[in-house]
Amino acid sequence: MSSLNEYLNITLKVFTILPFLLFTILKSGRRKIAELPVFDFLIIMVLGAIVGADISDPKLKYFPTAYAIILVILLYNVVVFFKLKYRKFSKMTTFGPTVVIQNGKILHENMKRIKYTTENIMMFLRQKDVFDLSEVEFAIIEDNGNMSVLKKSQYMPVTPKDMNIPTKYKGVSIPLVIEGKIHDNNLKKLNLSREWLYKEFKMSGIETEKDIFYAEINTDNHLYISKRIELDGITTEFKIC
Repeated sequence: MSSLNEYLNITLKVFTILPFLLFTILKSGRRKIAELPVFDFLIIMVLGAIVGADISDPKLKYFPTAYAIILVILLYNVVVFFKLKYRKFSKMTTFGPTVVIQNGKILHENMKRIKYTTENIMMFLRQKDVFDLSEVEFAIIEDNGNMSVLKKSQYMPVTPKDMNIPTKYKGVSIPLVIEGKIHDNNLKKLNLSREWLYKEFKMSGIETEKDIFYAEINTDNHLYISKRIELDGITTEFKIC
């Protein structure tokens, strides 16, 4: 009986602690997990250890775990507040940006300080589509470990502005149909109707929205349709541009 109670206790913790943890993290601010600064990563590790210990040990009580989570999140917010308010404190709690290449030359002392090898630097450059050091004006290792690269002006891609070519506004395409379901709210925003949409379907040889995997319209009023076809029980799709 006691064993059953322990399993029920673990189940209760999983279904209560994890949503609570998710809620508190979302309230603490948005971050991309793969690009966390060092302090943010440390906080995630501590929270994971707290929750993991609580779930794996049925004898641990629920409220001390919840209190520990709240305390860690509060500490995180206090640190973020001081980082935003005091620049010196921010430098103490992060690595800060470090220049590793300047005017095509590798700064070895800076690399040693952050413990990066030449292979690390070259790998990051290749990921930025840079294969020649002489093209780089500045390369900076950010506090999240990623590299930012500024190419020399003669190696930057030419833009329409450089050639005095006028351009049109290019906004975000808006989905109209997703997996066979029409999004009426988006049609309403564009002052379009279902009748207009069905007319476009017929012009493309489509009978119903159920045959469509995805459809969107861009700022040039170009309708993109990706249609689903059933072939021997396999759903495929083709594009009508």
